[in-house]
Amino acid sequence: MNFNDAVKKYQQNPTNENLNSVARELCAQLKTGEKLHMLSGKRFFLRNGFDLITKGQKYNCRPCIAGGVKRLGIPEVAFSDGPRGVVMGNSTCFPVSMLRGASFDDELEYEIASAIADEVAAQGGNYFAGICINLLRNPRWGRAQETYGEDPFLLGRMGAAVTRAVQEKGIIACPKHYAVNSIENIRFDVNVLCDDKTLHEVYLPHFKACVDAGAMSVMGAYNLFRGEHCCESKYLLKDVLRDEWGFTGFTISDFLMGVRNAPRALKAGLDIEMPQIMHYATLPLDLKTGKVSMNDIDASVQSILRGLIKITPNLKSTPKSVVACKKHTELAKRAALEGTVLLKNDGVLPLCEGSKVGIIGRYADKINVGDHGSSSVFAPYTVTPYEGLCNLYGRENVVLVEGTAFSPSIAKLKTCDAVIVCVGSDYKQEGENLANFSKSDKTTQKAMGGDRYSLRIPDDEVSLIRSACRVFDRVIVNIIGGSAYIIEEWKDGANAILHSFYSGMEGGNALAELISGRENPSGHLPFTMAAEENDYPDFLFPSAKTRDITYGYYHGYTLLDKEHKNAAYPFGFGLSYTEFEYSDISATDCGDTVLIKLKIKNIGKRDGKTVVQVYAGAEGDHPIKLLKGFKKLNVKAGKALNAEVVIDKNDLKFYNPDSKEWYLENSYTFFVGQDSENTEEVRV
Repeated sequence: MNFNDAVKKYQQNPTNENLNSVARELCAQLKTGEKLHMLSGKRFFLRNGFDLITKGQKYNCRPCIAGGVKRLGIPEVAFSDGPRGVVMGNSTCFPVSMLRGASFDDELEYEIASAIADEVAAQGGNYFAGICINLLRNPRWGRAQETYGEDPFLLGRMGAAVTRAVQEKGIIACPKHYAVNSIENIRFDVNVLCDDKTLHEVYLPHFKACVDAGAMSVMGAYNLFRGEHCCESKYLLKDVLRDEWGFTGFTISDFLMGVRNAPRALKAGLDIEMPQIMHYATLPLDLKTGKVSMNDIDASVQSILRGLIKITPNLKSTPKSVVACKKHTELAKRAALEGTVLLKNDGVLPLCEGSKVGIIGRYADKINVGDHGSSSVFAPYTVTPYEGLCNLYGRENVVLVEGTAFSPSIAKLKTCDAVIVCVGSDYKQEGENLANFSKSDKTTQKAMGGDRYSLRIPDDEVSLIRSACRVFDRVIVNIIGGSAYIIEEWKDGANAILHSFYSGMEGGNALAELISGRENPSGHLPFTMAAEENDYPDFLFPSAKTRDITYGYYHGYTLLDKEHKNAAYPFGFGLSYTEFEYSDISATDCGDTVLIKLKIKNIGKRDGKTVVQVYAGAEGDHPIKLLKGFKKLNVKAGKALNAEVVIDKNDLKFYNPDSKEWYLENSYTFFVGQDSENTEEVRV
């Protein structure tokens, strides 16, 4: 039997039982050396190092390769990274995942993932490791931009959409980083502690949602969990992932530092060491000395074969012309339009298209699409905020002042109808920690990326905002960055505030269309913007005397609810250029589901989109409310429609750590509204 024979045999009877049988049969055809070859990446340093030196290329400029057996036609695992698009080549740079989470639109995310899958295939890949679904516990986390928000249900819906989309195209889907990974600067040695109830209800549901959607691979995390590295945790990789959830695919390590001990990792269920054989180089000797068995080797080989047999036959030949094609770049712009959040508007927006606009700040005309780590995408072009305004209003009607001082240009700026101030962050303030070797917690000593030591806009940019508010009549602040900021000290002075995150290669055009009113903002915050930094859970920095941190049951909006605090801007918040009225809300028990019905009326003069959010709460030691359903709907001006949101009762269950079973409470209260604080209650 070769690989093609195995695929045909599986497709004749595509059941899990037959997949297991076929994988065992194909595995039996492999020699010991071939089996060991399947368990690691190869030529990473040679391929990437050579390209870096000779061509000025970057990480993952072409697929990172693992395994493969030519003799039997078993394909290599051809890895591509990239939550915001394909890292290889000059691909479409979509907005970061956090902005797409703010769209509250998993159907749009499915479209984006399908486009990404085409670009992976066109550049020789068959594996996509861009499904970052780590929960945003505290916005200080440097890689917050790579995930979808603070809520497990939202993360699960978005991650599952990506999983289905890419695997339908023959690309193996890989959710990451499994698990409890949300601190960057000490990611290699932080030890996360949490109880079983917290783990299962808060930090794992989104991973299970991807497994339930069919994900055939999972990447382990760098950090430790309960004293063990996640890539060497039998509890995570076998007891939960395989035994509880029924995962049938294969696991890979996070790159270079994921594995520390080969026998421990392999026996725990870590199938492939990526991106290069390092610790797994000892496996031949470990096999001879009995530290690992042939059963351990076969278990991992069969897991890899199951993923390849089930998914890669769907892979189609895709022309390179699909990479950054017009269809995909237009999709990138649509994503930016759908996810940008309007936080404040006293009537200054929208600016009509005949307006004269000023734009100031260090990010006014800077390419700023996210961090420079493993998620960095080299797009063929990027439209900055200034360029987007010029494209819509005309260059002669846009006044640009870069930097954080505008005094020499006051006269020019005063001729403008409004001034846009671009502030926030870039790859130096947040992102993957690439060059932070200091033990200091001072931002000035951070060379590139890492966690955020302050959740506030930098002081010089706050001064810029305040100066602009004193001098100009109409000031619009555009926040660029990965997640939440504390903006209490300056928000009252601004006439309007937008959060545009890192909005991708078409972000400037999207911003202009939103500013002008060609498009109506419809993004909603996928996280809580608190009034004080201490409203978020504790965080660890390199200077801490310990590397142990306990992740509690409450964070984000659930923590504020528990402490009876209001957010500056609650989870799910987002304004529009119109207003919506919700009425006639009801909840009906339908057996396995709960049906939420309501009437939505657009009471404004513009067409717009609203996000119906359904939260659920129950008596007992639980959060007051948890997101359990949402739907984004377009409502015409002055019109009304009837909406329905179906809640799966499995999503309402709580975990009993003693019995290790999930259960329903006797009764539930449902909260329906346009954000987590402004809701109406109905009971079932």
